[in-house]
Amino acid sequence: MPGSAETPRDGLVTFLPHRLNRQPAVVRGLTADELWICAGLSAAAGLVLGLPLAWLTRSIAMVPTLIVAGIAVGVFVGGGFLRRQKRGRPDTWLYRHLQWWLALRHPALAAYLGGHRLIIRTGCWTTRRHPARGGA
Repeated sequence: MPGSAETPRDGLVTFLPHRLNRQPAVVRGLTADELWICAGLSAAAGLVLGLPLAWLTRSIAMVPTLIVAGIAVGVFVGGGFLRRQKRGRPDTWLYRHLQWWLALRHPALAAYLGGHRLIIRTGCWTTRRHPARGGA
């Protein structure tokens, strides 16, 4: 219908849907970037647990087994945890929260990840306005 309110005569859409530029949820409410973060941290935890266990059991197969098991558990548990944390917050909340956490605890590392651009000062803010003198 060329004459409808949503499309003008030239055929262009006059509005943009609200969720057009959002990343889609891939697994358990996580976006692709969040899934990679969760899987990477879980794989690192599986590697850390798998190396000593492989040495104790004298079986090198424990390392990849615990890495895969760590990823599965991490995505399942971490996905549920992150979904609860993100509920009702903006799309970029997780990334800004990680930047803030790094800026507070590891300032040298935060400089490379954009944390130096965040305002992390706590305290009272003032506009330095004073009441009018002369009693108005």
